[in-house]
Amino acid sequence: MPEATPRRSAVLTVLPYGVMAVVTAVDVTAGPAVGFLPLVSLGPAFAGLVGGWRRTALIGGIAMLLCLTLGLYDGLFDGRRGWTALASVAGVTVAGLVAAVMRQRREAELASVRSIAEVAQRVLLRPVPRSAGPLRVAVSYTSAVAEARIGGDLYEVVASPTGVRVIVGDVQGKGLDAVETAALVLGAFREAAHDEPDLAGVGARLERVADRELQGEKFVTAVVAEVGNDGTVTLLNYGHPAPMLLRPDGRVGFAEPPLPALPLGLGLHGAEGPVPYRADFAPGDQILLYTDGVSEARDPADRFYPLCERGGLLADPDPESALLALRGDLVQHADGPLHDDAAMLLLRYHRADVIGGTAPRAPGAAGTATAEGRKGL
Repeated sequence: MPEATPRRSAVLTVLPYGVMAVVTAVDVTAGPAVGFLPLVSLGPAFAGLVGGWRRTALIGGIAMLLCLTLGLYDGLFDGRRGWTALASVAGVTVAGLVAAVMRQRREAELASVRSIAEVAQRVLLRPVPRSAGPLRVAVSYTSAVAEARIGGDLYEVVASPTGVRVIVGDVQGKGLDAVETAALVLGAFREAAHDEPDLAGVGARLERVADRELQGEKFVTAVVAEVGNDGTVTLLNYGHPAPMLLRPDGRVGFAEPPLPALPLGLGLHGAEGPVPYRADFAPGDQILLYTDGVSEARDPADRFYPLCERGGLLADPDPESALLALRGDLVQHADGPLHDDAAMLLLRYHRADVIGGTAPRAPGAAGTATAEGRKGL
């Protein structure tokens, strides 16, 4: 598909000259009886589809010269046919010029909108750091809306005094309303991630903001995580797909929450919030947080993307290359554009640094379960 667009543009660039050449050859060969001379106007007509008004005017001038030359050659200016053909070429040239000017204005407006979208993307979904504490980080985001740079999925990485805190979420709905909701949740997370002493406090802040600001049936599924110094990752899951954990020995599994919880924005229904739980996360481990645009992507046979079977694609030493390979496999599985926004955030624990001034726990100190509901592999 990327190669087809330049090829199509090249064809449209050459087409006006080709059409005028064919009309000239037919007119000279068959004579004036065929009546092809007015078709010279197809040159400036096609020119208005590609290129600027100057190019359209140039091709229109060439078409006028051809029409005048062929009309004199055929002796058509003795009657009305020659003047009619010349008027047709002039009229189509003027129409092509108007079309070219209007198209250029629309393209300029579209370029301006894209520029604003890029600024909005940098504000809403800021580039994540390539490293945070002991972690190497990579992110992939694909919007389901054609030509869109941002959508309803969200992610953020914040290095706080108590550890690296991250969020990956999915806003219900699409369009500008979803972008507005994503901005609201991200703003609350960025502030709470620096201020709150523990992950439960971060979650409580997000719940208060979501319950207060989200109206109607709006909600946000999300996973909030904190990587500390004790060889574990602490997670809060608000109705979101469970993160995938990958071990250095090739084992793959999912950090499922001990109890299901409602998404953000539905807390007013009286249900309990999510229970913090932990999973072992030590040097060499990886954790992939993603949205349902990944796990629910379907192939032409209506089969879901087998994410667990694709863990081997994340073995590349470079996290960004690994995530790029996974994204390429996801698009290949879907056999075309994705039908939902798809965000993936890969955290790779690559060294045993100290986060927040706390020494790492001795080997073997991290067990396989805690009172908060740890799920290890």
